[in-house]
Amino acid sequence: MPVCTHRGCEKTYTEADNSDNACQFHPQGPIFHEGLKGWSCCSKRVVSFDQFLAIPGCSYGRHTDTPREEFPSSSSSSEKVEVPTSTSSPAPTTVNKDGSEVYGSAAPVVKPKATTTTTTATSAPPTPAPEPIVEEEDDLSVAVAVGKTCKRLGCGHTFVSEGESRGDKVVCQYHSGSPVFHEGSKGWSCCPRKVLEFDEFLRLKGCRTTNQHLFVGAKKDNVEELVQCRHDWYQTQTHVNLSIFAKKVDAKSAVVEFKEREVNIDLRMPDGKRFKLDLPLFQPIEPAGSSVEVLGTKVEITMKKANGISWATLEPSEGAKSWTTFGTTGGAGTVGSKVMHLATDSPLYAQK
Repeated sequence: MPVCTHRGCEKTYTEADNSDNACQFHPQGPIFHEGLKGWSCCSKRVVSFDQFLAIPGCSYGRHTDTPREEFPSSSSSSEKVEVPTSTSSPAPTTVNKDGSEVYGSAAPVVKPKATTTTTTATSAPPTPAPEPIVEEEDDLSVAVAVGKTCKRLGCGHTFVSEGESRGDKVVCQYHSGSPVFHEGSKGWSCCPRKVLEFDEFLRLKGCRTTNQHLFVGAKKDNVEELVQCRHDWYQTQTHVNLSIFAKKVDAKSAVVEFKEREVNIDLRMPDGKRFKLDLPLFQPIEPAGSSVEVLGTKVEITMKKANGISWATLEPSEGAKSWTTFGTTGGAGTVGSKVMHLATDSPLYAQK
């Protein structure tokens, strides 16, 4: 006799006794959560397993011996169709929306057909040869100060004289890589040796040698680069002070030419940098009474006013054709008097 495959029924039956209400079963799977047992289609929960098995089904229908998990059937055509093998665990468990574990409701696990991957053996591309290291050669035409240290890492030789530090028997032993500090070990990227103490790291001998030290570097082409430098100005009653903010200006080659209504500036700095400025002036100056001073971080240019009036701007401006200022005169113990200074193009000059 066939056995009903409905959950909660599993009784034997005959087709003669089978009817629409003959089977009482649970359409969904069981739930085991925090010691309670029941069915996901029913609200009743029990503690013992015997009570769980005794819970009556909540749905009615006909008995059936159809397996709970349906498998794909074979095709009716003459062609052979490969069907993937389907297996399900004997007691699959999932979690529903309220966080409860559901027994026996997991979907079957489908094992895909094993495929064989054919790998074509290809030869690995040849490793390119490392590029040769091009040594930077020192410019022997440049004089070196005594005590200057070689620029190559790990060498540490200090310049003594041309014969001893730049002779034919000179050997510069250095590291071509960079320092590497990793997890307490210290070394160079060009060498396999690693040490723990920093003093030992400093004593690691170089892995490359050459017949010249590097004190000043290779000879550079004399290519000038015109740069812009910030400048600012202020004035007193008798002078206009202009500051050019340029570092390490060569005082010997610096050129500042004063003219009555113009000043020409030409400053040279290290690494081929050069600053040039032809500056027209708002009012005339006295070139003989003007001066320039080269400092470490700037160049101070002092221009003596020719007429003693205030400047509205440093350069000529159409919006300011004349300017009026007042000064005080008088000696010690006197109150002094105010004197008005006017530009020659001022409308008040004709009334003076």
